[in-house]
Amino acid sequence: MEAIRKQATKLREQVAKQQQAVLRQFSGKVNGSEHMASDEAEIQQHQKLEKLYISTRAAKHLQRDIVRGVEGYVVTGSKQVEIGTKLSEDSKKYSSENTCTSGSTLSKVALSYSSARAQMEKEHDCYLRILGTQVTEPLRAMVVGSALEDARHLAQRYDRVRQEVEAQAIEVSRCHARVRETNNSSDITLKLEAAEMKLNELKSNMATLGKEATSAMAAVERQQQRLTLQRLIAMVEAERSYHQHVLQILNQLEQEMLSARQQTEVSPNPARNSAPAYSEGENLSASEPYDGSFDGMGYFLGEVIQPYQAESDVELTLALGDYVVVRKVTNNGWAEGECKGEAGWFPFEFVERRDRVLASKVAEVF
Repeated sequence: MEAIRKQATKLREQVAKQQQAVLRQFSGKVNGSEHMASDEAEIQQHQKLEKLYISTRAAKHLQRDIVRGVEGYVVTGSKQVEIGTKLSEDSKKYSSENTCTSGSTLSKVALSYSSARAQMEKEHDCYLRILGTQVTEPLRAMVVGSALEDARHLAQRYDRVRQEVEAQAIEVSRCHARVRETNNSSDITLKLEAAEMKLNELKSNMATLGKEATSAMAAVERQQQRLTLQRLIAMVEAERSYHQHVLQILNQLEQEMLSARQQTEVSPNPARNSAPAYSEGENLSASEPYDGSFDGMGYFLGEVIQPYQAESDVELTLALGDYVVVRKVTNNGWAEGECKGEAGWFPFEFVERRDRVLASKVAEVF
């Protein structure tokens, strides 16, 4: 269609030039150089208007494509927000209903994830609303607005008057030929004058409409260029801000999760809720040896290589450098012993066996 339109425009310009050449040949009232200058100016204005028409149409198509694309993105994003919100709620539900006996680390992490996910979905929803209010609505308003249509109507009126000028120019040429053939007949001369008067009037109207249409189309083009660029920048800035906020949330969540994992690795407590209660006077044998650590020797002394803070009544608090009498080691990594007159459970990996200990250190144990 575009190629056909260009060919039609070139053809009309060629016809107009031929008609003007005929007019110059038969008319002795108009100076040839001035007429040529007028034709060239009109052709340039017509070409400029054609370029503006093509430019504004392409810009309108781009605006429409952006609106459609962003609307589809918003619909998809809204579904993602819905799914992410459901995931946040499920994580929160697990955190509140978890009854795991091996610790609450996962519950705490699930709660942190739930909170972070809720914040991210809130940011996502805000980002989608910005796309709707600051990108699609302004562009849609211009696509369906009247400014471009009004300018196009002016251009179409100019094109119709231009065709009338071409037809009237042919009529003037015919009148000139008849005048020459009839030796300046009064009737033909009057028709020639009337035809020339109408031609001049049409040319005047064409020039006025051409200026108005060109001005209107140029104004629309500037507005399209400015508005589309502004909305694209707004879209990029909104997406950049959204990803920055999400990155901050994810960084904080990662730190919380890594911290929870480090605490779990440093202080493993797989049997905290299952550590048996006992009285200090209860006689505990060295049953259930831990990976052969006893070597059949029963009780032994261990030096604390890492401090441990008891978290229940059946656990034993250990300080770095203390010595403890290890009386029992279980397969799950916990040991039971006595230190400074107190007895209880503690992680076995927090102590190392010592075969030789100063007598003064042994006295401190009891």
